[in-house]
Amino acid sequence: MTALPLVGVSACRQELDGHVSQRCSEKYLSAVSLDAGAIPMMIPALPAPLDVAALAEKLDGLLLTGSPSNVEPHLYQGPASVDGTAHDPARDGTTLPLIRAAVAAAVPVFAICRGLQELNVAFGGSLHQRVFDLPGHFDHRMRRDVDSAARYRVAHSIAVTEAGLLASIWGDDSSRLVNSLHAQAIDQVAPGVRVEAVSPDGIVEAISVRDAPAFALGVQWHPEWPRPLEAHNQQLFAAFGAACRARAAGRGRTAQAAE
Repeated sequence: MTALPLVGVSACRQELDGHVSQRCSEKYLSAVSLDAGAIPMMIPALPAPLDVAALAEKLDGLLLTGSPSNVEPHLYQGPASVDGTAHDPARDGTTLPLIRAAVAAAVPVFAICRGLQELNVAFGGSLHQRVFDLPGHFDHRMRRDVDSAARYRVAHSIAVTEAGLLASIWGDDSSRLVNSLHAQAIDQVAPGVRVEAVSPDGIVEAISVRDAPAFALGVQWHPEWPRPLEAHNQQLFAAFGAACRARAAGRGRTAQAAE
């Protein structure tokens, strides 16, 4: 019997009252367990770098989560951030090299919100730091004037790229409705990265790594919430889970029979 795949889930480093903790919202862990059919394992964002090659070798999948923090702009040669912008250099130092190691090792990667931005930066792309300041663009940020459930409301449609990875998962290239909770977004798409979907105002809403040896998809919206998941969001986790199981099976990982 093939073992359940092991999926690493990125965490954020946070300090409160002098105590440092690692944080990962339960909604991501639940989506990996319930919708991808895998075992989630948090990957800490530590100041001292992890051995990402050794970590990638042990994983059957990698989920990159959203976060209140933004990728530091020096990592994509961007201008300095506006005062008060939240950053997490320990997360940047963990996820960016881990993304490259995971893709190279054929570990399936699914990137959400900040994760999509990390995926783009990891391969040489750049970001808009404040989409709401750009002429002709929506305000894609999370609303603060509504309750938590309403913050994940459907916000706009996306146009799906024909014959791409996203279209293959959904079985067509028609539009879908998605939520929107981000301030940053992709500016220059990284070399080797394919645009999979865009919003009506031209913001890149999904990308894939063109020559990746395994599943490598990023989405700008939050498919993991609210529950129950919309069918098209559930399909994303199902496709990711299938790729993770294929890697686990290919590596010969087997579960011990219950005694």
